[in-house]
Amino acid sequence: MAIEPQAMPEQDPKTRARNMNEVALGYTPEMAMREASRCMQCPTKPCMQGCPVAIDIPGFLAKAAAGDFEGALAVIRKTSLLPAVCGRVCPQEKQCQKFCTMGKLLKDVDKAVAIGRVERFVADLAREKGIGQGAEVAKPSGAPRRRVAIIGSGPASITCAADCARAGHEVTVFEAFHKAGGVLVYGIPEFRLPKAIVQSEIDALKSLGVKFEMNYVVGRTRKLRDFIDKDGFDAVFIGTGAGLPKFMDIEGENLVGVFSANEYLTRANLMKAYDEGGHDTPFWHGRRVAVLGGGNVAMDASRMALRLGAEKVYLIYRRSEAEMPARCEEIHHAKEEGVEFLVLQNAKRVIGDDQGKVSALECLKYELGEPDASGRRSPVAIPGSEFTLDVDTVVVAVGNMSNPLIPVTTAGLSVNNRGNIVVDPETNMTSIPGVFAGGDIVLGAATVILAMGEGRRAAAGINAYIANKDA
Repeated sequence: MAIEPQAMPEQDPKTRARNMNEVALGYTPEMAMREASRCMQCPTKPCMQGCPVAIDIPGFLAKAAAGDFEGALAVIRKTSLLPAVCGRVCPQEKQCQKFCTMGKLLKDVDKAVAIGRVERFVADLAREKGIGQGAEVAKPSGAPRRRVAIIGSGPASITCAADCARAGHEVTVFEAFHKAGGVLVYGIPEFRLPKAIVQSEIDALKSLGVKFEMNYVVGRTRKLRDFIDKDGFDAVFIGTGAGLPKFMDIEGENLVGVFSANEYLTRANLMKAYDEGGHDTPFWHGRRVAVLGGGNVAMDASRMALRLGAEKVYLIYRRSEAEMPARCEEIHHAKEEGVEFLVLQNAKRVIGDDQGKVSALECLKYELGEPDASGRRSPVAIPGSEFTLDVDTVVVAVGNMSNPLIPVTTAGLSVNNRGNIVVDPETNMTSIPGVFAGGDIVLGAATVILAMGEGRRAAAGINAYIANKDA
């Protein structure tokens, strides 16, 4: 307990707010060893109960503390394919670090062992040295046993594909976009997750023999049932995510200059609109930007707006900062970079000029009332509290729904009232035999590590299903 937590080195806020380089600079080897040595090696391993893929956290921290970083990565890779990703974007403070004994003793989750930061370090070091990128997982020997189709290439799909390939199956991933990675490439900005890291994980999958079919929209290019009925696949996994943006249904949402956060971030991330000299992606360069929402996507959109040249960025959220679902780290970074938080406020209507473009945003002030069904205090509008903001761009980041294309084009595929695919909680099999699903298409918008847990469980279900067919 005498060892102080190791702060993460970062770019200067004013500098980073105008570039796309990664904000967090990462630990040095000495910092990683020192932070890992803070782990108390609890016999009950409470931190593991907060990890959806059950990484042996004390095991990898012990090796990192001793300077055996390659060994630490090998421990992580037994259950997690994406340590460099998860070390950057997973909400450790709500998962593994929430249960850390050190954090509880110090009565501050921010003083728990920085599990994610050490995980990131060992993964990055291995990548720099060219080790651990799939090499620690032997290729299946002999002819493939069965064929598995994976729809989508986000975290759940990547994990499922890896586990099915390790079991010796021939795996093909079908992706609607021109690049693999799902939300990791279209949703999370470069300054939080460099795309080269995602590509290295895709390359690791290819080294296992996994094939990729790009620009392939299942439900349009090919119907889901055709994979089994006509194409000879023995099992299918659906991991198409929660890519349908929600809007607020307020006046003026159809004006030029109003965007869903999905479109805004996809243009900037996947299509690299920020690199005007190297890419031809059309992009709306807002001068004064309002971002509606309080989650991680809202933080990403507001911080991206600064990097695209906005002079002023407002983040508008109808509850208080304490109720924001975004990570504390992302909130802190957004504030440091100059995003102005307008809490207990919300958009009432978007105002346009005579050319149909956004010219202002009318907002309403709120106060917190009684808790809702989730336990969060409900926002209550204050009558007569309207005010107007001078903006030319509005980005709506109030959540996403599951992609509806496959459910609406597949007879017999059960979904719930929110459009999420219904699966068996033990195997992740859907209402169609041989068809499995996982990630945000099942959970709704969730975290990378939760999606990975879904992919791992579905892969076990697929492998068992195929084994029963072979029996």
